[in-house]
Amino acid sequence: MTLVKFEPLKELETLHDRIQRYFEDFTNFGFTFADNFNPRIDISEDNDSIHVVAEIPGVKKENVKITLQDNILTIEGEKKKEEEKKDKNYYRSERVFGSFKRSFTLPTEVDADNVEAKFDNGMLNIRLKKLNPKPKKEKVIELK
Repeated sequence: MTLVKFEPLKELETLHDRIQRYFEDFTNFGFTFADNFNPRIDISEDNDSIHVVAEIPGVKKENVKITLQDNILTIEGEKKKEEEKKDKNYYRSERVFGSFKRSFTLPTEVDADNVEAKFDNGMLNIRLKKLNPKPKKEKVIELK
C-alpha cells in the first residue's frame, strides 16, 4: 500500500495555473488580457522621510510626470512602442507598452516643497520629507 500525502491546496494551485494559462494563451483580436504596463513600486520610510522607488524600464524621463496633492502621490507616464519593422517575423512578443498612472495616499504628512526625484536607468527614486507632526491640543469642555 502506498501512502499518499493529502494536500488540499495543491488542487487549487493546479486550477489557478490552468486558468492563468488559458488567459495568457487566449487572444481577442490581437489584444491579450495581460497587455497593461504597471510599474512595480516600493514605498518605505525612515525617521525623517518617505522613500518611493519605482521600476520604469524603457520609459524616457520626459514621459514621466509626478504630482503631489492632498498627501496623494501620483506617478504617471507612458512607455511608447518602437516602430515595428515590416520585414521582421515575430515568433513571440512579450514586452508591454502603454500609459500608466499609479496613486498612493502617503502614511504621514509631507512637505510638498521639499521633494527630491531622480530618474536613472529606468529607476525612479522619490524622497519626500516628513512634516513634524503638530501637537494636538486638548480642549476641556465645561459641563453646564
